[in-house]
Amino acid sequence: MGMATKGPAGGPLSEINVTPLVDVMLVLLIIFMVTAPLLQKGVQVDLPPAAVMEMPEGKVLLVIDKLQKVYLEDREVALDALPQTLSQNERIRQERELYLQADETIPYGFAVKVMSMARNAGVENLNIVTDPLRE
Repeated sequence: MGMATKGPAGGPLSEINVTPLVDVMLVLLIIFMVTAPLLQKGVQVDLPPAAVMEMPEGKVLLVIDKLQKVYLEDREVALDALPQTLSQNERIRQERELYLQADETIPYGFAVKVMSMARNAGVENLNIVTDPLRE
């Protein structure tokens, strides 16, 4: 069957062939599906195992690594600038919620100090992220 180049009244055909567009969109979808998991990177920490908490998507994450460096959303933050940085974060001001992910080897006192700074910066709901228990 041949392609029609004239419309029913003898004028030009005004229909759009969407098949190439669909092909290109499917290729782009596959590319994004393959590369999206590769773009997720972060600070490596060894979490203590517990049977309670998982990290939901799209929440503000504060990370403390084993060298006691503090990161807010993959950006290192100086400890003395942490309260100001947290209080200026738009999502924290709206949600008043923060997720803390700390290496299991850091001193307890340091973790409490960071949590206290977060509370003073306006965080009302402070959640601790852990690894699930392996049984």
